[in-house]
Amino acid sequence: MSSVCALSPPDKRVQATRVGDDLLRHYGRKPYYSVEEVKAANRRNRISIDVECWSHAMFNSHEDFDAMHAALGEVCDYAGMKLQMLEAVSAGAGGWFDFDLDLSWLEFPDIDWSVFDFFD
Repeated sequence: MSSVCALSPPDKRVQATRVGDDLLRHYGRKPYYSVEEVKAANRRNRISIDVECWSHAMFNSHEDFDAMHAALGEVCDYAGMKLQMLEAVSAGAGGWFDFDLDLSWLEFPDIDWSVFDFFD
């Protein structure tokens, strides 16, 4: 299996915000979105195929993320990528290492919800 997802989005906060707003607008508030829903949000927001996986780390369950990559013969670091995406939208310094990174994006403390325009 090859390791991919080495390329990082140029601005993780912008990507998380655009894709998160799109997901909320099209599918409502969910703890996790399906792989197909995140793919559609990536396409609508013109997220480069080289960094679209980072959206999946943020908004898919760990199980769905790993299954998607296994089907492609790829290996990516869900926890490491999710941590970086969450830190990009964090309101505080974040004690992220004290939390289970398999939690939904909605369950993490210190998220700056104001970056998600569509979130109420």
